Amino acid sequence: MVVSAVSERGDNSPGPTAADVDPLGDPFLRTCFAVPVPPATFLRRRRLVERLDQAPATPLTMVNGCAGAGKTLLVADWAAHLDRPVAWLTAGATDQAPGVFWAYLLEALRAGGAHEIRDVGCPAEAGTVDHGLLTRLAARLNGRDRPVTVVLDEYDRVTAPEIADQLGFVLHHAGRGMRLVLVTRTEPTLPLHRYRADGTLTEIRDAELAFTPEEAATLLELHGLRLGGDAARALVERTRGWAAGLRLCALAAGQSSDPETYLKEFEAGQSTIADFLLAEVLKRQPAPTQDLLLRVSVLDRFRPDLANALTGRRDAEPVLAELHRANAFVEHLGHSWYRLHPLFAEILAAHLRVRFPSLETELHRRAAEWLRHTGPLPETLAHGAAAGDWRFTAGALVDDLAIGQLFTGLRSGDLGELFSRMPPGTTGPEADLVRAARELSDGDPGYALPHLEHARRELARAGPGGAAARLGLALLDTLAARLTGSPGRAERAARTARELQEDLPAELLDKHPELAALLQTHLGAARLWAGRIEDAGAALRAAAAGSAGATALPREDSLSLLALIDWLTGWPTRAERRVLAALADAERFSLAEPTGSVLGHLVLAAVAVDRDELGEARALLDRARAERPSPRDPVTAAALVIVRARLQLARGEVRAALETAESAVPAAVASPWAEAHLALVVSAAHLAEGRPEPAVKVLRDAVDQDAACTVAAARAHLAAGDPGTALDLLDTPPTGQRPGPAVTVRALLVRAEATGRQGDHATARRLVTRALLEARNERLRRPFHETGPWLRRLLDTDAFPPLPAHQGPRSATEPEPGSALVVDRLSDRERDVLQRLAQMMTTQEIAADLFVSVNTVKTHLKNVYRKLGVNRRNEAVHRARELRLL
Repeated sequence: MVVSAVSERGDNSPGPTAADVDPLGDPFLRTCFAVPVPPATFLRRRRLVERLDQAPATPLTMVNGCAGAGKTLLVADWAAHLDRPVAWLTAGATDQAPGVFWAYLLEALRAGGAHEIRDVGCPAEAGTVDHGLLTRLAARLNGRDRPVTVVLDEYDRVTAPEIADQLGFVLHHAGRGMRLVLVTRTEPTLPLHRYRADGTLTEIRDAELAFTPEEAATLLELHGLRLGGDAARALVERTRGWAAGLRLCALAAGQSSDPETYLKEFEAGQSTIADFLLAEVLKRQPAPTQDLLLRVSVLDRFRPDLANALTGRRDAEPVLAELHRANAFVEHLGHSWYRLHPLFAEILAAHLRVRFPSLETELHRRAAEWLRHTGPLPETLAHGAAAGDWRFTAGALVDDLAIGQLFTGLRSGDLGELFSRMPPGTTGPEADLVRAARELSDGDPGYALPHLEHARRELARAGPGGAAARLGLALLDTLAARLTGSPGRAERAARTARELQEDLPAELLDKHPELAALLQTHLGAARLWAGRIEDAGAALRAAAAGSAGATALPREDSLSLLALIDWLTGWPTRAERRVLAALADAERFSLAEPTGSVLGHLVLAAVAVDRDELGEARALLDRARAERPSPRDPVTAAALVIVRARLQLARGEVRAALETAESAVPAAVASPWAEAHLALVVSAAHLAEGRPEPAVKVLRDAVDQDAACTVAAARAHLAAGDPGTALDLLDTPPTGQRPGPAVTVRALLVRAEATGRQGDHATARRLVTRALLEARNERLRRPFHETGPWLRRLLDTDAFPPLPAHQGPRSATEPEPGSALVVDRLSDRERDVLQRLAQMMTTQEIAADLFVSVNTVKTHLKNVYRKLGVNRRNEAVHRARELRLL
């Protein structure tokens, strides 16, 4: 006891007095009472200081963070600027017995200026504290005019449970006389829930202690380093804003010849950060916990059961919970998932490779096996690949029915990159299916077909079972059939797929809606190539019905194919709407390489040709040709040839159109509609060169098959001087077809010319009027330019407004011919914008005046320009006045 130690020395003893020693008789370590002094490169962060300034309003403040989070320096800097007494105690440097702790705390209070407690006494024994002493201390503190701030640094080192109870007693009864600040790595055992409920607790935790990118850049500047915003954000992302990590990085970078490169590329496992974390975090743990941390370092995230699978233990759950509670760089993600701090994970992984060189592969293999049954597929595949077990990895992808994800755009790039590392010698039908899928995703069926056949033979040898692999084979067969123009093969593969789906769990199929969407899309495309328009539409509409992100790409693909069907059957506006919906879907889901975008832009180009918007058509065609179609099937290839040839015809490039129409489209079977529409181009080219006989001949076989070909044949007979045959053809159109306005407008114009040649000019005028009215809604102009000079002569009467004189192809900047006849009706909002345009208001002024966004105004302006057939503001105003819209 202290009393006996003093009495033995005597009153005149030169040794220390009772006020200078702890209950063990040892002198107080005065460094425990010293407020740490921040270094010159310390960054004072105002947002955290303001949080600490709230401390006087609450009796308890807790600063809780991991090692090196900057807790101590933050509180020390704040305390040094306070205008009231501060008692500082670094608790981790003292003996943890209750009597010693309270002796040090009382001495810290006295050193901090709390003179009124000098006579409250001192613990006589190291292991206990008299309750009366605590009562006297609380009473004296409660009587103070100004509160004393007590900072207990390294409070996580205080382990005796009774100290927390004693501290809570004094804090409660000291009232306004004491403000306690705990600086700790772990959650203290004080009843924090009560303080939170009462609003008497201020908390600063790891998330707030983390540096922001702006703070990190400023900290680096204090070390003489300047880092751009992107580099600072990348560094903060890698370090999670960890204060010690940033400071150690800055010190190391300052010694590098290229600091910025060092900060971007430093190896955490070979840095001073590694020394810090290994010493301060890893080596503080028991050996079994160290082993657990090293093993889970191969995982991006983990659950206790997974950690047990890697360690062969059963106690990972409480260990991980305690590591998280202790801020030992183990982060809790919720739902029992954890992850290591990224720098800590890098360092542990490097440490694992040094200590146990052959263990990493085995850990990845164990993780892959565990995750295959209970975890997310991407992590299963990643660990299977890291273990080098490619047969397992390919099997996991195929068995999960996820092979379709190689074609959905959302994860196809990651999967393609992952399986690009699969060695050529990997065996098994699943490996062959993955190889075939990768080749097909690149639009190359030639290399894919041998892999498909090899997988088919292996599955046949394996006998019954393997429904998932067989379904994957059926999907790839359907796509290969689409790419090669083999509709019969597509039908057989799709039929097989439907049968196999009955043998698979419904929940597994529901997890992969992209599988059915891809099957329907490829089947629909193959049916379209075969000319089975109705059946194709049914399959494509089923594929387009999905709305999930996994089905976004097949939905966009199927909408583009449906748009092509609309255009082929003469419905340009409907086709345009479908394409725009498809492109909007692609943008909404951020698809990097949407499958249908090439075909969609081709359809928009075809619609632009029908509307005689040749500049727009050329731009869309160039864009479609520049994009990488994936896959490039015969449907897309044929559409490209047809649209290009039609544009060349519209521009007066007849010879070029004929050469384009002769371009071969490789396919196993010919396509009726592709042949018919190419025949339309060839026939129109012959007519443009004044040769009606070959124009008639080239359409002879298509007359009974396609309504557009029937109308074109009638036009050719009319050019050959045979209006009677032309009218007969128009009177007997192909059965079972419902042609759209692009076909009926041309039919009306051919009938009008034939009727006029027979002398019935009144009927001819009525037919032209009907054609104009029907063309108006679709904004069709090209059919009127295809008719030749007779239409101008017919319209050059009082019954019709005059057409503007125009010969030959126009430039992109010229007004649209005939727009006074077929201009779209402007919406009320578009008229509002147009009126303000005439008042010389800017886009921003119009937006403010109409209370809409600038982007909305720009959209309305584009619509106004398009409908008026102009390209500039002044042209729009001029045209609107001509049409009496203003």
